[in-house]
Amino acid sequence: MDRTEIRAFLTTRRAKITPEQAGLPDYGGKRRVAGLRREEVALLAGVSVDYYTRLERGNLAGVSDGVLEALARALQLDEAERAHLFDLARTANTTPGTARTRRRPTRHVRPGVQRILDSMTTAPAYVRNGRLDVLASNQLGRAVFAPIFESSAGTPNIARFIFLDPAAQQFYVEWEKLAGDTVAMLRAEAGRDPYDRALSDLIGELSTRSEVFRTWWAAHNVRLHRSGTKHLHHPVVGDLTLAFESLELTADQGLRLNAYSAEPGSSSQDALNLLASWTTAPHERSSLRPAE
Repeated sequence: MDRTEIRAFLTTRRAKITPEQAGLPDYGGKRRVAGLRREEVALLAGVSVDYYTRLERGNLAGVSDGVLEALARALQLDEAERAHLFDLARTANTTPGTARTRRRPTRHVRPGVQRILDSMTTAPAYVRNGRLDVLASNQLGRAVFAPIFESSAGTPNIARFIFLDPAAQQFYVEWEKLAGDTVAMLRAEAGRDPYDRALSDLIGELSTRSEVFRTWWAAHNVRLHRSGTKHLHHPVVGDLTLAFESLELTADQGLRLNAYSAEPGSSSQDALNLLASWTTAPHERSSLRPAE
């Protein structure tokens, strides 16, 4: 584990907490650092200043779960940030020879999972991995997210589409929010699996080709993305408001099934029904084109 990752994460979390938010007195005057000082975090976590300084310099070797929990409370970490801290510590305390074999993400979607996807004829759905590669989809999923599938000759990647394809800003109505979430999800995945070469290559590509990605990556934010609402502007049927659930496939390491639905009776549901009617008629799929 690169110590700079640990140092940057702890430093950026410390900078977000003010003495007032932490319940500490603020005696006024100009503070030399944003947020809390190191000695204030040490006080809140119940450790010595020297020990916390060691942690913030990137040395998490031998740190106990109890200290990590105390640190998470002191820095007011949310669920995603707490998990990321523990991931960083796990990697820091794993020998290089075993770190590369501990986590083996599933690379392919099993036939049984594909059959489940195909049976979901009224709900767009796909399976993705932690790098945001779309590994499988049902027909309605391909229709709803057609711009993503059309943007790549190989395996579609949501992050690559968002940051490198100009069509993404027309397709995603709330592009900036979604882009920020995407960076945070990739940052969390990098903490879980720092030895994933394909993930490192993707991050390097996005950092090189997108100034926005490069700037947001430096913020070290992490986020979970389990449920929510997506606002899309589909090139054929127009605006869609879809709720989504992201479900872990517990038998397949690192894979999640994302399924979407529209409010019954809404215009979004009507649009989904229209797309579904096209996808169930193979001879009509060629008509799924943007209107002139």
